[in-house]
Amino acid sequence: MIIIPVLDLMNGEVVHAQHGNRHEYLPIKSVLTDTSEPLAVVQALLALYAFKQLYIADINAIQKTGDHKNAILKITNSFPNLEIWLDAGFDREASISNYQSRNIKPVLGSECLTSIVQYQTLSTASERRAILSLDYKDDHLQGTQDLLSNTSLWPNDVIVMTLNKVGSNAGPDLAKLAFIKMQTKHSKIYAAGGVRNSTDLEALKASNISGALVASALHNGALSQQQIKLLLD
Repeated sequence: MIIIPVLDLMNGEVVHAQHGNRHEYLPIKSVLTDTSEPLAVVQALLALYAFKQLYIADINAIQKTGDHKNAILKITNSFPNLEIWLDAGFDREASISNYQSRNIKPVLGSECLTSIVQYQTLSTASERRAILSLDYKDDHLQGTQDLLSNTSLWPNDVIVMTLNKVGSNAGPDLAKLAFIKMQTKHSKIYAAGGVRNSTDLEALKASNISGALVASALHNGALSQQQIKLLLD
């Protein structure tokens, strides 16, 4: 089990994602830091624990209303040993070529994919092995449904993103995670959305889920440094 902290970027700040309703996202309020400036938030997360990976969602890029390329590259340059899992709304080869960095792995979000051919093209375009994110909203997979019937094309790492659960304090979607895990024998499954505390992480671990993307439980103090160490060390 690994814990991957989440950085949601919108309009130049780190925001608190809730239920996938992006128009309602507000700047993050955190017990770890009193700022929503991206680099400072990353520094605060790494002061809590020396995480090996960081998931970044560029909300503006996903919504085609701008991007945070400079801020993201500043983070990658400041922390060259930190592996960045980046969802920047990748839907064409040129968008991936903007982030061909040794410590960035592109996340291909299903909500941005219209066909299995597009998914394969983007996977090939990446110098590093891409990560697939199966994005669910209102219990429906967003984007091409062909992803669910072509599991042999899934990469090593697959995120199950339950948008309604994000920032909900409602617990992870264990049933959906179990269903997705049954579809593949070669992919590691990562939970995203709803993790409240160490009890939820233990439940995911018991279900053989490889890791979890976590934001709220880190910023509201529900996951302490000691609990993280017990889970990861």
